[in-house]
Formats: sequence, C-alpha cells, structure tokens
Amino acid sequence: MSTSSEQMSVSPDAMSASPSPSPPPRPSTDGRQLPSIPSSVPYNAGPPSAAKGNSLSNNNRGSNGYGPFFQEYSLLAEYNQLHQQKIPGLYVMPCAKTPLVWSGLLFIRQGLYQGGAFRFTLTIPDNYPDGDCPKFVFEYPVFHPLIHPETGEVDIKRAFPRWRKNVNHLWQVFLYVKKIFYKLEVKSPSNPEAATLYDQEMEMFKNRVSDSLKEAKDRLLQPPNLEDPFALRFSPWNEAVHPDTRRQMINSSQRQSSDAGSANPSDLGLSWMEAGQTKIFSRDDASSA
Repeated sequence: MSTSSEQMSVSPDAMSASPSPSPPPRPSTDGRQLPSIPSSVPYNAGPPSAAKGNSLSNNNRGSNGYGPFFQEYSLLAEYNQLHQQKIPGLYVMPCAKTPLVWSGLLFIRQGLYQGGAFRFTLTIPDNYPDGDCPKFVFEYPVFHPLIHPETGEVDIKRAFPRWRKNVNHLWQVFLYVKKIFYKLEVKSPSNPEAATLYDQEMEMFKNRVSDSLKEAKDRLLQPPNLEDPFALRFSPWNEAVHPDTRRQMINSSQRQSSDAGSANPSDLGLSWMEAGQTKIFSRDDASSA
C-alpha cells in the first residue's frame, strides 16, 4: 500500500494540538476500514488484592495499539490447535474475562495415578507469544516428583527451557503435563520427598499417591478456586436429573455414530461414566441405559 508524502507529513503545530491523532481516513473508494486505536489504559477484571489465582486481568500489551487484537487471534488459533489434538482426558476452557488464563480438568486413566481428576489453571504471559513459557498450576497440589508440594505448580521449564515463538505451542504444554503422570522422572524434582519415596519406598509412594487422588476427588464437588463463570463445576449424582441426561447423550451418540459411519462415541467427543466411577466407558451396553 503506497501513501503520498503529503498524507504522511504532519506539522509540529498539529502534533502539539492533537497528542493522540486519529488514523488518516481511507479514500471513499476503498472498502476496507481499520478499527479505532484502542485505549492504552489497562483494565483489571479483579481487585489487585485478590487471592492468588483468583484475580484475572487483561492489559493492552506492547507499544503497538493493535497488539491485543493480534494476540487474541493467536490465542484463538492455539485453542483450535488444542482441539485438533484431541488429547484424551483433557477438558480446557479459556476464562471469560481474559484469554490469557485457561482452566480445566485432567483425568488420568492408567498407571500409578489412575482415577485421578485434577483441576488446573494455565496462565499465559502478558507478552505472549514473545515471552516466557506459560505457568501450569494444579488447584490441589498432587503428590508427584515434578509438582511443587505447596503451590501445585508443574515444572514446565524442564520441557521448555526457552519458549520459542512459532515453534512451541500451548497444546504441547498440556501433552507434557499429561505425560509426567505416565512416565515419572525424579531428577531435579520439585518435590524431593516424592522423588525419594519413588526411588526407595514404592509402597509408601503408592499410599501417598492414593491419598492425593482421594483428596483431589473430594474437592471436585467444591466450587473452583478460580472466580470464573466458565470454570468447570460438579454436583452430586441426582436421580431426578442425571439419568435422563445420560440417556439422551447415549441415544444421541448412537444416532450420530450411525450417520457418521462410526460405532465409537469417542470419535464424536462424547463419553459417559458409571455413577460414582471415574473409569471411562464403564458401560459396554449403551442401549440398555
């Protein structure tokens, strides 16, 4: 796009009279139109004194006025990539007040942590994708060598020492976090006690893991720590509501599987569980539900 020198030049008087000039108007023959430059004043979605993990904020980042638009587009593309990966047992939702915070739930279905259901929060740096790697924190600290016993934070830098723009992606972070529950590492642990027990006292380690899984499961019915309307919430089994909902989901999966030529409801992103169970697809005969 070319612009004449007369259009680009601005007199000093004009600069002093209008410290925040509007973009020059496009010719009427050009159907394109740029959005107005957003305000550079940041806004906060929560009080600065809010408890850790409860304050969601979104600021206009960088000197480029259109930076936030490109950043949100990039984050939306990352979220779409995450959907395409179809990572089993992972449920993620961006927060309502800022695209820089994602919350969700991770189910572990095999191995030492089988039956685990863990809430988490992923916090993305303000200057994404140019900044450091995201921060991944479990709401309840899981007993694990690579999870901090007090904060619940996962050592993401172990896998991403330097976050590389256009090379590293957010779905890779989720894949790494899931992997640590199946292939345990004890070198340079965030929880030295868990690493020592895993190396030297396996039975005691299993007992501690079992206690941790039970704690996490009991906390699922409590409101999430994150003050966000999109955060996943759970309620006890209600005979007046849930059986009919499950029946509708199973019948819907059968119809859609037939239309799509697939007999596997998981291909459609659908699943169900037995009441009080965490085992996926615990009913083989879906038609009898």
